[in-house]
Amino acid sequence: MATQTGTQLTGKVVALLAGLSAISILSTNIILPAFPDIGQELGVSSRELGLTLSSFFITYALAQLVFGPLADRFGRKRLVLGGLSLFVVGTLVAGFAGSLDMLIAGRVIQALGVCAAAVLARAIARDLFEGETLARALSLTMIATATAPGFSPLLGSLLTTALGWRAIFVMVGIAAIIIAFFYARGLGETLPPERRTAQSVPQVVGAYGRLIADGRFILPGAAVSLLMSGLFASFAAAPAILMSSMGLSSLQAGLYFAATVFVVFAAGMAAPRLARRYGSRTVATVGLTTAVLAGCLLLVGPSNPGLGWYSLSMVTFLWGMGLANPLGTAIAMGPFGKEAGLASALLGFLTMGAAAITTWLVSVLAYAPVSTLGVIQALVCLVALIMFFSSTQIEKRAARY
Repeated sequence: MATQTGTQLTGKVVALLAGLSAISILSTNIILPAFPDIGQELGVSSRELGLTLSSFFITYALAQLVFGPLADRFGRKRLVLGGLSLFVVGTLVAGFAGSLDMLIAGRVIQALGVCAAAVLARAIARDLFEGETLARALSLTMIATATAPGFSPLLGSLLTTALGWRAIFVMVGIAAIIIAFFYARGLGETLPPERRTAQSVPQVVGAYGRLIADGRFILPGAAVSLLMSGLFASFAAAPAILMSSMGLSSLQAGLYFAATVFVVFAAGMAAPRLARRYGSRTVATVGLTTAVLAGCLLLVGPSNPGLGWYSLSMVTFLWGMGLANPLGTAIAMGPFGKEAGLASALLGFLTMGAAAITTWLVSVLAYAPVSTLGVIQALVCLVALIMFFSSTQIEKRAARY
């Protein structure tokens, strides 16, 4: 399958896009099973370690606003490779951390570097594809990147058990180097000089302002961002729920996360097929509604549920997220091919900004972790559903005129 750029949507292209997109999630989720060991060595609690997530997301969110316009001006390749190099530096700092502050500093440097790769993965996809092919590329990328949040905790638990938690950072550093090598050799620059745009700071601010004011972007974009913040909240709450409350070992928690991959895989495979039959907006709306239901399941269930009830909520949420995320992203990015870097950066900012807030709330609220997660997921997904429905109504009115 090709577009007017002539690039085929092959497994190699999907793998490279997935690698660029997944490295940030890999570096976040892989440390979750190690929280008890890290906390014991550094003398902090698992909830305090949640600050390593929120600090990562805040930095990641803000840095994307800079990398997006820089990528539109200088191209993708130099920023991707430079960002991955900086990520390796942050990985070394975190790996040698002797205190929570040093660990957070390493995570901040990691976020500064890795955000370039992740935000530009979407821009690169938009450089190469459009329309249904773009939606398919994003869906296949999401399926591939689902292995990062799914299998990375299992990998993290195995590394922690065998070699200690610091080995985790060695592994993610090696992964970044491998991704950089294959990206440089296999895909490289996707934005030729004649398509680049050089904008001053006021022009960049104005361009962001126009995107924010454009309902075609901001409504579906914010909806997807809120949806994903519910997913990151579940990651932040998982150690307290699965390990502290339910008594799972780090290996069992890793296996649990690995099992969830298949839900996202199935939803990602179904999303483009259902979209061709029922329309992208209809399927995305169903996905968002399903995610709201998942949060409500945690609220109506026991405050200290068993693994079965918690899993029912997780499966429901992941199915809804797997349907809505790629389709909503394609809907938000589709009309803005000439500003793909800016649009991708702003979408990433919204996603990670929302994730920073939800992971911070999970870390600081002194309520039962399951109840906290249920309230956060139900609320953010309900707001996301309302915003996405509003964007659909705007689209319908525009079509009539």
